Amino acid sequence: MSTNVSVEKSFNFAVRIVKLYKYLTNEQKEYVLSKQLLRCGTSIGANISEAQCGQSKADFISKISIALKEANETSYWLKLLYKTDYLNKLQFDSLNDDITELISILTSICKTSNSNK
Repeated sequence: MSTNVSVEKSFNFAVRIVKLYKYLTNEQKEYVLSKQLLRCGTSIGANISEAQCGQSKADFISKISIALKEANETSYWLKLLYKTDYLNKLQFDSLNDDITELISILTSICKTSNSNK
């Protein structure tokens, strides 16, 4: 899986997370969980972008691994927001599909990069 795909998908996901944050704070008046989601959901793409300019293979792997950790944390917050009725099933399913795909892509990049050390 190309890191260019991950750059585009993570950026588009970050845009969705920012919009969700606005919705959660403005419409749902939820400020704590949404802030956690905003931080980790936008951090995925930031770390992937940093990895693109990594100083070494190890630096690249480190940044991609951090992006994967952030993606897993994002998945957690999305599930929590859904189970506490801040997200409806349609909203959750759509976002969960995206984060699951990102996790899969990042896992693949990590495995490939580690085996090519």
